[in-house]
Amino acid sequence: MARRLLRRSALAALPAAVLLPAALRADSAWKPAQGVRIVVPAAPGGTTDIVARLLAQHLQQAWGQTCVVDNKSGAGGVIGSAEVVKSAPDGLTALMGNIGPQSIAYSLYRNMPYTRQSLVGVSGVLTAPNVLVVHPSVPAKTVPEFVAWLKAQNGKASYASSGTGQSPHLSGAWFLQLTGTKAEHIPYRGAAPALQDLTAGVTQFYFDNLTSAIEFVRAGKLRALGLTSAERNPLTPDLVPICETMPELKPFNVSTWFGVFLPAATPRPILDSFNAQMKAWLDDAKTRERFTAMAGFPAYGTPEQFAGFVDQQIALWKGVIDKEGLKLDVN
Repeated sequence: MARRLLRRSALAALPAAVLLPAALRADSAWKPAQGVRIVVPAAPGGTTDIVARLLAQHLQQAWGQTCVVDNKSGAGGVIGSAEVVKSAPDGLTALMGNIGPQSIAYSLYRNMPYTRQSLVGVSGVLTAPNVLVVHPSVPAKTVPEFVAWLKAQNGKASYASSGTGQSPHLSGAWFLQLTGTKAEHIPYRGAAPALQDLTAGVTQFYFDNLTSAIEFVRAGKLRALGLTSAERNPLTPDLVPICETMPELKPFNVSTWFGVFLPAATPRPILDSFNAQMKAWLDDAKTRERFTAMAGFPAYGTPEQFAGFVDQQIALWKGVIDKEGLKLDVN
């Protein structure tokens, strides 16, 4: 009994931080001894790039080391992801991944240079639906009107994407298949150049991430016709889910997501330190305010929770891609 009382007294005397789980002891966790690089597998200006730069600012302040964003676009995000896979597992190189190269790509590409086991997830960052946006020259104001317009174009219309294999690409492909329409796919190296050409009228429509397209819609440069998610978004209450607009589109349901990954062999203390900093960043009121303006939602999770989510996404997109018979090569 005396020993138990002594042990309880000793525990009570310990600082509260020592009693917290390792992942939450941000102040005493691993810290980098030199600068950190966050690889963005897309061009500057898109959602992946925006959230990576916001995280970089937080990490630089929290760790007292430089934190730079390095854009490595190409092959739907696979090129940048592969660079992180090949980097040293020392916590100095991280990946701001997304739905494309971290879930869709495993089933879409025949010659993937890495596997699901090549990366370990730290935490989700943000989730948001895609949105169907059209150039103002397209006369359609609703999804049924847009489908009728597409049929009249008979394959002459074109749609942009932020890269082959990304969710905007597959959102467009799936939409066309469900509606029995045709259009030419024009892939870009990221959302920013895709939006630039869309607003210039080079392409006619785009299933962009709502987070990056919303400012163009608010400015009147693009017209939004509907959300790809099955749920309405309270931040854009006037936009209806596409699956509600036509019977043939009832199965249509896509939400994009973003999260941080490290090379698979990264030691657990480094993983926990990254996770703790991400929790602090995503819990911050300024971060939440910025995400609200982007029409997205924070998506923090433990490494285990995030791993389970990623596995579910891989299974979901494998079913869609296999059913549609979509196969590409990384080039």
